[in-house]
Amino acid sequence: MKLILKNNKIELKKCDKFKDKLLGFMFKKNINCALRFKCKAIHTFFMRENIDIIITDKNNKILYIYNNFKKNRILIKLKSYYFYELPSNSNTYKVNETLIFS
Repeated sequence: MKLILKNNKIELKKCDKFKDKLLGFMFKKNINCALRFKCKAIHTFFMRENIDIIITDKNNKILYIYNNFKKNRILIKLKSYYFYELPSNSNTYKVNETLIFS
């Protein structure tokens, strides 16, 4: 599955397994894909780069956006359904829009 960002498509990986959820982008350089987590909170410990974060409801309507989110932080949003992690400065969406996939 791919997430559409304006005219670009970025590979989207679902993190459903415990190991995938735990590791995410930890220890990664040159992030070139997006990750989807079904959760209420994420952390950015042990990340080497800042990331963009999009938080949606279960219909993928955007509730919150954090561009260039710093390393070594925790983000909790109890009203969330999905967290999307993207490479830094790649987000083109705005709050209340719906994510588009291909």
